[in-house]
Amino acid sequence: MPRVPFDALPDDSRLWVFPVPDPLEPGQVDTLLRTVEDFLHGWAAHGAPLTAGYSWEEDRFLLVAVDQASVPPSGCSIDSMVRVLKELEGSLGQRIVDHGPVYYRDSAGEVHRLSRKEFRAAGQAGSVTPETPVFDSTLTDLGAFRAGRLEVPARESWHGAVFF
Repeated sequence: MPRVPFDALPDDSRLWVFPVPDPLEPGQVDTLLRTVEDFLHGWAAHGAPLTAGYSWEEDRFLLVAVDQASVPPSGCSIDSMVRVLKELEGSLGQRIVDHGPVYYRDSAGEVHRLSRKEFRAAGQAGSVTPETPVFDSTLTDLGAFRAGRLEVPARESWHGAVFF
């Protein structure tokens, strides 16, 4: 079974979160999502179609999930997804496959990106705190996303242990 609606996937689906550094223009979002949808329609592991879906969250986060109970993704199939996204980076002028930066929401509700070094300095200066909402791009299962774990106070994520 090829691409399915994201909401139709079970909670134990394998999840990947790909943050985009800066907001995309509407045409760029269309290009990104059309490319992802086209890819997912043909995504396979060792010739077996993967049951997968995607979501676009906060105008910054591409989520891709696959139902591991139907056919689990292989290393090669995951590599093919990453390769497609890396190829897309050039046309979008944005890095998509980069989990280094920290994404957080400021008190005005805006999403920002800082390098880990910059986020640490912001923490030391008090401009971000353990209560600052951060986005956890290390989530690996859809159930965690559905439980609201994509955006949590830093103290409830790995960010709290690393930066505070």
